[in-house]
Amino acid sequence: MRRLVVKLTAGAEEPERANQAFTVAAAAVAAGAEVSLWLTAEASWFAVPGRAEAFELPLATPLADLLGIVLADGEVVVCSQCAARRDLTEEDLMPGAAIKGAAVFAEEILLDGVQALVY
Repeated sequence: MRRLVVKLTAGAEEPERANQAFTVAAAAVAAGAEVSLWLTAEASWFAVPGRAEAFELPLATPLADLLGIVLADGEVVVCSQCAARRDLTEEDLMPGAAIKGAAVFAEEILLDGVQALVY
């Protein structure tokens, strides 16, 4: 199965777009794919404990549940510049989430057999 890299550029201010990225990432993990979920811009906050739990979207699977699926069997990454602009360090993030830079993102998406989606 191909590796999936999902990049989310929207936070709670665009709930449907944010939820869609998490839903696709979690569904891919459940299907057995290797998944890397990159949180950028305002989506960076979702990697902070309590933020996903505070997110609500009617008729959607709770974001905290989707994030838990990805953290359990995939990878959750916060953009390094986005984290720095928000004064976030890895100590501020949920266990299992990491901070990485654009070079790592580019390396991931340029590997053979990788599918990248941006929301």
